Formats: sequence, structure tokens, C-alpha cells
Amino acid sequence: MAVGLSAAVANAILNALCRSTAWTEPDAVWIQLHTGDPGAAGTSNVATETTRQQATFGTTASGGAISNTAALTWTNVAGSEDYTHYSAWDAETDGNFLFSGTITANAVTAGDTFTIAVGDMDVSLTVAS
Repeated sequence: MAVGLSAAVANAILNALCRSTAWTEPDAVWIQLHTGDPGAAGTSNVATETTRQQATFGTTASGGAISNTAALTWTNVAGSEDYTHYSAWDAETDGNFLFSGTITANAVTAGDTFTIAVGDMDVSLTVAS
């Protein structure tokens, strides 16, 4: 599986931490749904529903994790399928792939509304314990 940080973001963070190289974080994070592993470029197994929703992470990260503070909702989804993964981008369309992860969801039918509730999108990094 290729879920996690994009290579570009991982390298930028490491260079910022270890080499004092400036890193420009994205202005926003946009979530794309997938029916399988998005792959290293975030472009594999894209769902029929191609609309990206902007994620809000309004609470400070703690313990190496952060969660969404506003629901992400797709109304009238384009196809009948099972969402298993997501990718995160720095733009509503096109843009740069940031990271990916898995989601647990029920299958949807075309026309349904799909929601990731507040606190259900957890993004984390491994921290020493």
C-alpha cells in the first residue's frame, strides 16, 4: 500500500526540520475519494464522484494527530461504489498531492449523500513514546 505522505511533502518536511529549508504549507486541504489505494501519486482508483471537498482542521494537533473539525459532505454522488481511501490535495482541482489514507464506509448508490463526520478524518504521524 502506498498510503501516507507524498514523497514531495515528506522531503519538504525533512528538509525544513533538518536543513532549515523553508517549506510553504498549503493554504487549504482538499479531499478526493477513492475506491482503492490512491498510489504514490494519489491518482489511482479515483472514485466516480470526482468532486473534492475542503477539509477543516481547526483544532491544534496533539500526540502527532489531528482530526477534521467540520463535516465533509458529498451530495448526489455520481456513482454506485464503495469508498475505501482518500487523497488530500492543495487545490480543489489539479494541484499537488499531499497525503492519502484509508476510510471505512458503507457502499453508496448514485444520488446518495456521503459524509465524513466531524472527528472521523484522523491524520497522524508516528511519534516516539
